[in-house]
Amino acid sequence: MKYRQLTKEQFENLHEEFAHFLATQSIDAKEWKQMKEEKPAVAEDEMNVFSDIVWDDALTKTCYVEHFSETSVNLFKCDEEEIHRLAIKISWDINLLEQKGFEWLMQNPMDNSVEIFKGSKPYTEERNTEIFDLIEKGSTISKGEIFEYFDQLVS
Repeated sequence: MKYRQLTKEQFENLHEEFAHFLATQSIDAKEWKQMKEEKPAVAEDEMNVFSDIVWDDALTKTCYVEHFSETSVNLFKCDEEEIHRLAIKISWDINLLEQKGFEWLMQNPMDNSVEIFKGSKPYTEERNTEIFDLIEKGSTISKGEIFEYFDQLVS
């Protein structure tokens, strides 16, 4: 497996897509039920292949990811060949995970207690694999508004 298997909830949300995937494998509902009971390892393999396809599609479309902690924000822009990072650190007692703290940061980005670091690097692994790793470590896919806002401030 290239990534990880989708969660039960993700499979439930993608029920129709998974049924279509099984149909492309010439597996109907009756055969699927039988496969899960009699050949669970084969059923698991089918779920893994589908999961990789879904992840690969989602990651290919991903342009931005972000990770928030109480005192820092890591914003990433994922281009084809390299990844750009904006690291923001707050040096006083404010919680960026709370609405009030986040709003303070957005209204005071140039405050003396705010440090912003900018960097770029080529991918060391395959692009999608690196983005997936960021997601597995707690980052979320975003639309990039926060990245672009801070990028303009430091450019």
